[in-house]
Parts: sequence; structure tokens; C-alpha cells
Amino acid sequence: MKPSVFTYHDPRTVDDAVGLLGRLDNARPLAGGQSLMAMINMRFVQPDHLVDLNKVDELAGIHESPDEIRIGAMTRQRDLEFSALIGARIPLMSEALLHVGHRQTRNRGTLGGSLCHLDPAAELVAVAAACDAVVEVAGPNGRRDIPFDAFPLGFMMPSVEADELVVGARFPLWPRGHGAAFFEFSRRHGDFAIVSAAALVALDGNGRIARSALVLGGVGTVPLRMADVENVLAGNVPSLELLRQASEQCRAVEALDDALVPATYRQSLAVVMARRALLTACTRAGAPIAEARIPA
Repeated sequence: MKPSVFTYHDPRTVDDAVGLLGRLDNARPLAGGQSLMAMINMRFVQPDHLVDLNKVDELAGIHESPDEIRIGAMTRQRDLEFSALIGARIPLMSEALLHVGHRQTRNRGTLGGSLCHLDPAAELVAVAAACDAVVEVAGPNGRRDIPFDAFPLGFMMPSVEADELVVGARFPLWPRGHGAAFFEFSRRHGDFAIVSAAALVALDGNGRIARSALVLGGVGTVPLRMADVENVLAGNVPSLELLRQASEQCRAVEALDDALVPATYRQSLAVVMARRALLTACTRAGAPIAEARIPA
């Protein structure tokens, strides 16, 4: 199909883009276009105005500070994939990006576009949830920060007003030496995940779990931060039995149910993906887990 008629706008600054979104009716910002253009072509989305962000240079870039890394909304997924800084300080993102579509889509796709599209199976959405990212939004009344746990309002519904624009996200840094792992199950490589699991683990000086984070993607209408799993792990020495017990908490999640994938299958997959991700993260953090292997 072909898109319905729209007016194209080509701003060069954030202020210009926000101004256009504020005064134009039924306007949509265009980032990498990997989701929006397909939806426009199929007329699932029919904007009257398209605001192209690709020449707003201030929206792209990766910047490190002592406690966090800030990533501009228009930073390409390919740039994140090949960034030595991201690989060293946010290894979870580097690993997750290898599951995002294919090289061609990562060449165009952006961080901000993925976060705003907010598909619950999207890899970068799960990474942002696990890392407690803070989303930066600009609007007619200035800028505001949205902690990622408050960012999803529902299925593919970010807490961004129609006249606001996501300009970046800040990722708090975990301590050096932490373990990170990302696993997902999909029908084919590059497909959206049926279930994914993003895990972060940091050990204290006694080899106990000082901090952990586990997020499930593709299971519910939003990425699920598994606080119950994190509570089971807290303060304990990693072991295969502990990880099995903790991962079983995932079987109780309220899972999506459809004609292709029943809820019970997603729940079972969630347990397996969580266990694999946690085991790998613990091992990478330096936990001497006996028979360190990925169980079935």
C-alpha cells in the first residue's frame, strides 16, 4: 500500500521540531523510520504532518560522565553496536543490539525511535528498563526527565505528550566488573522476541549478590521488571539451585495469550530465558558457580 497524503517538515533544531509538533495537528516525528514508515505505508498511522528529525544534529551522540552515559535520541543503533564505550560500560546494550533486526535496520534505527515505539518485545526497551534509564523529553514548557519505570503507560504507549519530543536517555553506570547477559527466543533471528531476558548482576567482596536486575520482554504489554526475582537473589551466594528458585518466580507473570503463542508457553519460556540470563550474568561477574553451564 501507499501512505495517505501528508506534509513533510525538515527542522534543524530541537526547538524548531518542538514548535512544529506544538502547532500542527496530527503531526508525527520521524526518527529512523524502521517502524513508523511501515505503519504509514500500511495506513495503520495516517499523519497530516511528518516532522523529520534526521537533520537535527544535536539529537545524536554518546556522552560519558562519571556516573552515567547519555545517549541522544537520534543515535543510530549501529553506532551503539560498534561503540567501544558502550561495550565497556553498558555491555548489556552491546549484547542486546545483536538481536535487533538485521544490520540494514540497525543502520537506520535509533535509540529514541525504539524507546518511543515501545514494543514490549524490543531489545533496547528491555535494556532501558534493566538499567533504570531516565528518558529526557523536550516540550513547549521546557524539558523534563521521566524515570523509565514511569515511561510506559500501556501497550506501545509512552508517557510523552503529542507536542513533546524525546531528546535522549541517560543510563546509570553499574560498577566495573558486573555481569550482564541478554537472551531471547524468536522464530528466526531478527524477528521480534517471543520472550527475552535481560540480566545484570554485581557481587560484593564476599561473593554475594549485592545488586541485580532482571527484565522480561515480549511476555506482557510492557517490559516486566522482575522485582520478586531480584529479592530472592539479594544477599545470597550464586548457585544453580538459587538461580532455579529465583527464575521460577517468572512462571507466575501475567503473560500475553494469542493464536500463535499461548500464555503458558510464554511463562515457561520466561523461566528458561531468565535462568540462562542470570547464570551467564553471574558467571561473567566472577561467581564460581559449580558446573557453570546453561541449563535447559
